[in-house]
Amino acid sequence: MTSVFMPRQDGSFEEYRLRGEPITRPGAAPAFNRIAYAAAHVVSDPLRDSDPWGNPAIDWEATMAFRHHLWGLGFRIAEAMDTAQRGMGLPWPAAQELIRRSLAEARNVPGADLACGAGTDHLSPADARSIDDVIAAYEEQVGFVEAEGGRAIMMASRALARVARSPDDYRRVYGRILSRTKDKVVLHWLGDMFDPQLKGYWGSENFGQALETVLAIIGENSATVEGIKISLLDNAKELALRSRLPEGVLCFTGDDFNYAELIEGDGKKYSHALLGIFDAVAPSASKALAALAEGDLATFRGVIAPTVPLSRKIFEAPTQYYKAGVVFLAWLNGHQRHFTLPAGLQSARGLLHYADIFRLADQANVLDKPELAAARMRNLLAVLGVEQA
Repeated sequence: MTSVFMPRQDGSFEEYRLRGEPITRPGAAPAFNRIAYAAAHVVSDPLRDSDPWGNPAIDWEATMAFRHHLWGLGFRIAEAMDTAQRGMGLPWPAAQELIRRSLAEARNVPGADLACGAGTDHLSPADARSIDDVIAAYEEQVGFVEAEGGRAIMMASRALARVARSPDDYRRVYGRILSRTKDKVVLHWLGDMFDPQLKGYWGSENFGQALETVLAIIGENSATVEGIKISLLDNAKELALRSRLPEGVLCFTGDDFNYAELIEGDGKKYSHALLGIFDAVAPSASKALAALAEGDLATFRGVIAPTVPLSRKIFEAPTQYYKAGVVFLAWLNGHQRHFTLPAGLQSARGLLHYADIFRLADQANVLDKPELAAARMRNLLAVLGVEQA
């Protein structure tokens, strides 16, 4: 049996023995009865990365190969979102290239679908002076996505959070952009646990007041709103939003703590999905969603439930550093040759965090190639001072 000599949280060590069973990949992309977007990461190129903080080099071949991996499992892709390190290592020019390449790649893949993040991250919040500055920034990014033939996910804006003085400022910005889009747009409610600069988004730190503003914006622009992704890591808040959405406007869960129950639903309503964790647990999520579409709740629950403790570990506070855990699993599973991220973000988490992810991934049957994963974990441990017994 494969084993790895591992540190524990209490300072002791153990000989951890792997016991997981990899999920068998389907022969063809399965059909789901939920819309399921996987927010995908980008792959650094450390052999060309001379300025990883300011201008990170991207391995485009590996980045596109990972999109094919997700499409082959039945997922839509949420491109150039926070999982791809928007605002945390991936600057707007690189995001433009990512969007351009992914849209071109999708045209050559039967059934492939994606939507692209459009925000204001090329406008520094410190440089934003007015609501008009924010509107112009959104118009530039949404315009770019649509000019490339894509559909936009309207990402939350740090600049808007800084300059807005009331809920009416949010209604003005969103109303202006949504009145001019070519296609329907997905809105994005990202909590400050994901990005502290978004505190008080929608004009209030009070959830009830923020909810009323969101619902007003959607009600005033329902013809151009496909749905809204809500990422507050609080299922009660998602249920409150979901229950009040207008007919035809979809709720996309971005709750990486409670996604299993929210996707399953209560027998009357359910959430679709737009999740960063689906990048990391794609084969399991694909199998679970395919079972759900066939009415096989036992398999859905049996496969998806073990991924939830893993997801909660990856997304634990400080939550904005979850990208490191996502890329760690991509490396363990052989989707990239190295464990590095743009801006060196792999350093945002410590060895004990990665050790826990390794154990939980094994227990959730998420290690697709256990021998490779164990070998790479041993290498990481050795680099960080833990020699194998």
